[in-house]
Amino acid sequence: MARPNFIELPTRDLAASQRFFETVFGMTMTAFGPTYACTLTGDVDIGLQADQQEVTKAPLPVIEVKDLEATLAAVTAAGAPVTKPIFSFPGGRRFHFLDPGGNELAAMQVDAQ
Repeated sequence: MARPNFIELPTRDLAASQRFFETVFGMTMTAFGPTYACTLTGDVDIGLQADQQEVTKAPLPVIEVKDLEATLAAVTAAGAPVTKPIFSFPGGRRFHFLDPGGNELAAMQVDAQ
């Protein structure tokens, strides 16, 4: 069953945001370059996106699915606009779309291990 596994938060100051989550909540953040860091708990993780070319306008819920292409087909068939086509990132692939309420979400598939 598909489930939310990630929430990506836009930030203008990665260091300050990372320090906040580590200090206040005791989270361990892993850096993926100069503009991205996230928790890697294996449960519902938090990502911090500081690349201003990549940030979303609001927090981005990410739903893990088994078959990304089938999910893309279902999203498209349901009439939801795709805002970012399938792309790869360390650990998997994903795409972004708008739900009927206008919320941006992402569907992602973990790389086979």
